[in-house]
Amino acid sequence: MSSNPIKRSSAASQASHQFRYFDFVMAAFVTILLLSNVIGAAKPTFVTISGEQWVYGAGILFFPLGYVIGDILTEVYGYARARRVIWAGFTAMLFMAFMSWVVVSLPPADGWEGQAAYESVFGQVPRIVAASIIAFWAGEFVNSYVMARMKVWTQGKMLWSRTIGSTVVGQGVDSLIFYPLAFWGIWETSAVLTVMVTNWLLKVLWEAVLTPVTYAVVGWLKRREGVDIYDEATNFTPFSTKT
Repeated sequence: MSSNPIKRSSAASQASHQFRYFDFVMAAFVTILLLSNVIGAAKPTFVTISGEQWVYGAGILFFPLGYVIGDILTEVYGYARARRVIWAGFTAMLFMAFMSWVVVSLPPADGWEGQAAYESVFGQVPRIVAASIIAFWAGEFVNSYVMARMKVWTQGKMLWSRTIGSTVVGQGVDSLIFYPLAFWGIWETSAVLTVMVTNWLLKVLWEAVLTPVTYAVVGWLKRREGVDIYDEATNFTPFSTKT
């Protein structure tokens, strides 16, 4: 398959451009977001370091992939299209939360003994669900904004600085919102702070480890789509559907 020549362009000039792979990247983003919140969030696990056990949510293994794909979306397709994907993910999470509540609330059939297990997986506390949705929305928009701004500042150079830098800020906002909203007053303050900082560091580290993968995917997509979008005159409000 031949590649298109890569042309630097503004987001506005590509508003009507038909991209071949954008829909697939969006689908991957939403899929990882939903699965990491349903499957991963339901199970705490641990790792032993120097004889000490560190507990973390299993979802942390996959949830940061959403930030990686978010970086790829902003880098390749620009902030405006990443914004549409973030809203798609936000809406999907709201519907998932609503559907989970409805299905868990339905009376189980006589003889079915899986209700307790079903509730433990899908019947998350509303406070935690709300915290997760709010934190995702804020963190992803901050991540995309920083990524787009840094691309203009660096003139498209040093992709690693943008992916890691945007994750440091975006995941920081995500963690600062989620853990206090979800667990303040339930856990001890020291536990909330420890888990918040530990999980933030793990997510940033995961992003750094995946940097070579990000480089490969970004390069491949830019060659196939034939554009390199810079958000030089973009309206960065989250509340818009324009591309």
